[in-house]
Amino acid sequence: MSVAGANTSSPLSLSKSGATTCGSLLRELQAIWDEIGETDVERDKMLLQLEQECLDIYRKKVERSRRYKAELHQSFSEYEAEITHLTSALGERVSVPRYDRVKGNIKQQISVISPTLESLRLKKQQRVKEMSDIEFQIARIRSEIAGSDHILDHNDIHVDESDLTTKKLGEMKSNLLELQSERNLRLQKVNGHISAIYELSAVMSLDFKKIVSEIHPSFVDSCSGHSKSISNETLARLTSEMNSLKQEKQQRLLKVKELGQILQDLWTLLDTPVDEQRRFHHVTHFIASNADSVMSPGSLSIDVIEQTEAEVERLNTLKASKMKELIFKRQSELEGIYKGVHMEVDSDKAQQILSSLVESGNIDLSDLLLSMDDQITKAKEQAQSRKDILDKVEKWRHASEEESWLEEYERDENRYSAGRGVHKNLKRAEKARILVSKIPSLVENLTAKVKAWEHDKGMPFLYNKAPLLQMLEEFTISRQEKEEEKRRSREQKKLQDQLAAEQESLFGSRPAFKKPLGHSPFPNSVGTPNSRRVGTPSRPAISTGKDRRDNSKSGGVIPINYVALPKDDRVK
Repeated sequence: MSVAGANTSSPLSLSKSGATTCGSLLRELQAIWDEIGETDVERDKMLLQLEQECLDIYRKKVERSRRYKAELHQSFSEYEAEITHLTSALGERVSVPRYDRVKGNIKQQISVISPTLESLRLKKQQRVKEMSDIEFQIARIRSEIAGSDHILDHNDIHVDESDLTTKKLGEMKSNLLELQSERNLRLQKVNGHISAIYELSAVMSLDFKKIVSEIHPSFVDSCSGHSKSISNETLARLTSEMNSLKQEKQQRLLKVKELGQILQDLWTLLDTPVDEQRRFHHVTHFIASNADSVMSPGSLSIDVIEQTEAEVERLNTLKASKMKELIFKRQSELEGIYKGVHMEVDSDKAQQILSSLVESGNIDLSDLLLSMDDQITKAKEQAQSRKDILDKVEKWRHASEEESWLEEYERDENRYSAGRGVHKNLKRAEKARILVSKIPSLVENLTAKVKAWEHDKGMPFLYNKAPLLQMLEEFTISRQEKEEEKRRSREQKKLQDQLAAEQESLFGSRPAFKKPLGHSPFPNSVGTPNSRRVGTPSRPAISTGKDRRDNSKSGGVIPINYVALPKDDRVK
């Protein structure tokens, strides 16, 4: 085959420069063959081989080009598929023209859809990152709520790339917000429980850090970088610890209240000075308090309770030594109440009984003291029930004393003589007459009061050991006898006046005459204002010898110095 034939048999036309180069190489090859002396057969064979090699090269090149074209078509299809997948995953609509509808070659078609693909890829990457961050936060919050100690990493988070829609993103964000809200609520509960535990620990002087560290280390280990535990277990332990501390606080408060009440009772019992009581004012202050109002740090500490217990023990020891003195003091108070309302008691016998009880040791002195307090209370009630009657008795007594004074005053023949105090005595006598005139009604009212009291109480009303009703009856009888005596005295005086007139006509003189004394149901009656000058006779005067002689001469006439005595001299 000639060179010209080789050139014409080429499947592809050569470029001008390529044809020139090939012609030059063939000429050079012809020259070499000429020099060598190759035959035409050898030459044709070698040219055919050369042509075959060229064809093989072309075929390989064409095959590679075909594969490249197929790859471009495959890439374009993959781009389209990826775009379809991304738009489906992202939930977005993207208009992409098909390659057979796009003018231009394959590369141009690819260049048309590549920006859309890159935009979708970028959006996917951002969406995946956003979802990954949200999923990481959700996983971390769930881990905190579950109380897991596992430390999360972003690499542990796997996002479902088949669903990257905004709806899915919104659901994740909503879920995250719910979990964040729940975490905040749990954190508030945790902080509230921790705050309550801190206050309770402060009130009872407990080690707050030790308590909360035993519940969870995150409550005290601020350098570890971990947030406070908000798990169900932690909340349960916090709640349990808080309730336990509240119960402990309540028990301590009850203990302090009990000790405070005991202190007050002992202070009252022992008459403890106020300055000494102030040392435990912080204890007695809580007697009327509730648990929620007790907030002072250390107010319910073990030291406070132990100090109060020591003080109670000291006062109890002191009480035992002073109990006997207090018991006898109460007895004196009881006797004073009875004497104040004229109810006599046997003091000596009561003292002996108390001494025997105290020294025997067979009775609790506190119970005995409480019993005496009850007796004092009852005595005060009884004294109060007697007060109205005793007030009327005092008025009766005062009226009786004024009556006795008035009788002595009226027997005083010198009562109108000029002297110091005469004017005052006249005024007193005027008032006394008014008061004496009220004695019958006063006695009548008092008798009715006493009878009503005795009917209500079912017992006699005693006044200085004597039944008051009997005293009133005797006083009434005595007044009646006194009135009868006055009547007889008036009749006797008339007779004496007649005798005196006869004696005066015979002897020219008038005998002296004194009235009898009055009577009072009460001792220590008020005397006559002129008692120092006149005197208060309690028995008749003795007759002189001359009077006896004169009387013997007159026969059976009544002596001029005769004074009628009352039938009953008893003092009421």
